[in-house]
Amino acid sequence: MNWIDEGFLISKNRYSENSLIAELYTKDYGKVSGIIFGGTSKKIKNYLQIGNKLHVNYNSKNNNRVGYFKIEILKAYSPLYFDHKQKLSCISSATNLIKILTADSQANSKVYELIENLFFILKDDKWLKKYVFWELELLKFLGYDLELENLVEKDIVKNKTVYYASSSLEKKYVPNFLIEKDSKVNDIDTLLSGLKLVGDYLDKTILKPNNLNYPNSRLLFINSFK
Repeated sequence: MNWIDEGFLISKNRYSENSLIAELYTKDYGKVSGIIFGGTSKKIKNYLQIGNKLHVNYNSKNNNRVGYFKIEILKAYSPLYFDHKQKLSCISSATNLIKILTADSQANSKVYELIENLFFILKDDKWLKKYVFWELELLKFLGYDLELENLVEKDIVKNKTVYYASSSLEKKYVPNFLIEKDSKVNDIDTLLSGLKLVGDYLDKTILKPNNLNYPNSRLLFINSFK
């Protein structure tokens, strides 16, 4: 099996002294694993950063064996944020979600475009707010639409609108910006509460039912603001 494509590096692990096993999310083939021979060499290791966009030549003897990649750099996104702790952590968290939540060898053009869009979001002054909606969009594309607008009720408290979702067990408040999407948010705690709400939904609806652990990279991302 041989093909040529482009894709984003979403994980890498040492395979031998000189090689790596990498996972890429590709445009036409979805998430694919393969060996990069010489992946630890000075020649290419510097652009094998998580999130970078690569040209991929994949070869495998058959579908039951791990193939190998020959790669070239297309866009080095991650090095742009080596001096920005939160944004670099965001890339790690986002790509790890892609790794955990997507199936092998199943192309999804919307997910691929979403990964590309992540790097446009990171250029924006309001990038954290936009990233919360990025995660919601990812879950929607994978069949887990939270549909907050249809779940919440609202009250007026001290002349301010308050949104909440209630069940027999709890009443959970929803940050206004998740409903009033054009509203301005300057409070980091409000944005982090939005991330927490999405994380709670992710954990309860997707991870725990599939015996998956909550990703440490996402915890590190949230903690990078504290």
